[in-house]
Amino acid sequence: MTRVAAIDCGTNSIRLLIADADPATGVLTDLDRRMTIVRLGQGVDRTGRLAPEALERTFAACREYARAIEEHGAGRLRFVATSASRDAENRDDFVRGVRDILGVEPEVVTGAEEAALSFAGATRELAGPTASGDRAGAPYLVVDIGGGSTEFVVGDDRVRAARSVDIGCVRMTERHLVRDGAVSDPPAEERIAAMRADIEAALDTAERKVPLREARTLVGLAGSVTTVSAIAQDLPAYDSAAIHHSRVPVDRVREITGRLLRSTHAERAAIPSLHPGRVDVIGAGALVLLAVMERAGAGEVVVSEHDILDGIAYHAAESPS
Repeated sequence: MTRVAAIDCGTNSIRLLIADADPATGVLTDLDRRMTIVRLGQGVDRTGRLAPEALERTFAACREYARAIEEHGAGRLRFVATSASRDAENRDDFVRGVRDILGVEPEVVTGAEEAALSFAGATRELAGPTASGDRAGAPYLVVDIGGGSTEFVVGDDRVRAARSVDIGCVRMTERHLVRDGAVSDPPAEERIAAMRADIEAALDTAERKVPLREARTLVGLAGSVTTVSAIAQDLPAYDSAAIHHSRVPVDRVREITGRLLRSTHAERAAIPSLHPGRVDVIGAGALVLLAVMERAGAGEVVVSEHDILDGIAYHAAESPS
């Protein structure tokens, strides 16, 4: 076994996976999987810079993760950073801070690299039956809805086309739903319509490179999608086992999206499976998912808890030591 650690630092959250990788089968056995909402991308769409308080929240999580990595004795660590740190003018401050805490250089990957890692993490298990007992047939359209961007990748045993566009849940919320420093609660219909138009324009861009309508199976990744699944199942608390490889019909996604966009902050916060850090951005994330499903003609989405984080761990295990 090779013990590896993988960190995925996105716009809204930073996540850690420590796992044992079997070199013969490629199977990962989780030892520690955790997520912290740090909102690294706070204000980046408006200012072009990482805010000092957002950097400090992220560095605090890195210090916590460093202790866990040391306790588990992971021999290999790969740290991947995505949309917010790609966009920021002061990303060198971020790189320097991570290097000082964890001893590795964060890889600020391109959107295409991010998509390939997400695809590897999401599809490696799908050749066999999913948790529901059904097989999810290739080709796959993997959609990773992050905080700052959404990645689209189509492939079967390998990536055939990929594209990243800037329609993440945090970016859409800050661009369309925030006024005078607060999220509209609930937003006016014209703001929702403007957000939907922005999403549709981004889908036009994605579709020029990625054939969104040709896949047999839509696989949805990341917190917006997994949260929609939790809500669809009326889970009393977030339950990764119940969410992983669950299937949510498009009509249910449409219903949930409408409810989230019409609700107040207090009503969303009362949903037991909704992480407090997602209360203000889940409406935008759900709308991105719905728009993708309608554009792709997908009757359902297969929800995966395994995503870019698992892809990072696979690559760390396969890289020369």
